[in-house]
Amino acid sequence: MDSVSGEYVHDFPPFIRVHKNGEIERLFVAGDDIPAGFDPVSGVETIDVLVIPETNVKARIFIPKSDDPDAKFPLIVHYHGGGFCIGSPYSPFANNFLTSFASYAQTLIVSIDYRLAPEHPLPIAFDDSWAALQWIASHSNGQGPEPVLNTKVNFNRVFLAGESAGANIAHNMAVRIGTSGLPGLVPIGAIILHPYFPNQEPDKLIEFLYPGSNCLEDNPILSPKSDPNLKKMACKKVLITVASEDYLKPRGISYFETLKHVDWDGAVELKEDEGGDHCFFAFEQVSEKFKLFMENMATFIKQE
Repeated sequence: MDSVSGEYVHDFPPFIRVHKNGEIERLFVAGDDIPAGFDPVSGVETIDVLVIPETNVKARIFIPKSDDPDAKFPLIVHYHGGGFCIGSPYSPFANNFLTSFASYAQTLIVSIDYRLAPEHPLPIAFDDSWAALQWIASHSNGQGPEPVLNTKVNFNRVFLAGESAGANIAHNMAVRIGTSGLPGLVPIGAIILHPYFPNQEPDKLIEFLYPGSNCLEDNPILSPKSDPNLKKMACKKVLITVASEDYLKPRGISYFETLKHVDWDGAVELKEDEGGDHCFFAFEQVSEKFKLFMENMATFIKQE
């Protein structure tokens, strides 16, 4: 393996490094994947499912504890962050955050393990996410391939959620439902956490991960304000959170202003996590800041 930075073809800390031999080195390693199973502290059970056999797209399902065997939960379809090139639902950060989320908000969560760039260049992550959403919707009649989705989900209360790059995906899925339709699934809201949208300056990472694209403001997938279908966004309400210490905070605020001024028949709310850095909730689940963050999301999900 090449050993010095001058011998790398591409270097995008803290995400990936591309060596001369074509090997992709992922720089941010969260630790060993957490296996699916039962969490005795929260009572949340996780199971892993194969969503799209042809592409090997998978998902992890987080099922909250309930004393009612017939309970049907609101559904959160979640897309993880990581710049479209790192991360998974099985990493300690994602798994622990989503376990807490499912327990605190009493929601069933399906977190999509979309394929990562650059091995699978953008927009494949968006295509995988849409295919997974269609697979989830196929359970709305109680006849889908995954029993827990047939029996435990209220498909009239569905939320799309994601952090960072995953927030970008969640936004795009809400627009795509409004544009293309998705029978059987009723998207109530979108939860957009510390969103990552490329800004006006060239984003070399995105240019590498999305060959042939223009990552500036005229790309509707990457920049909501340039999307002619934005006003068709399917959900009734959007919660956007930004962190006071996050360098991406201005992009989240810009997204809020864009939604506020577009001709879209929905309500948008902005919350700022004081003292938090980018996606702090993935790294700490015991602080008062985290509890307030969870309360804000639970309130958003429960309110009509």
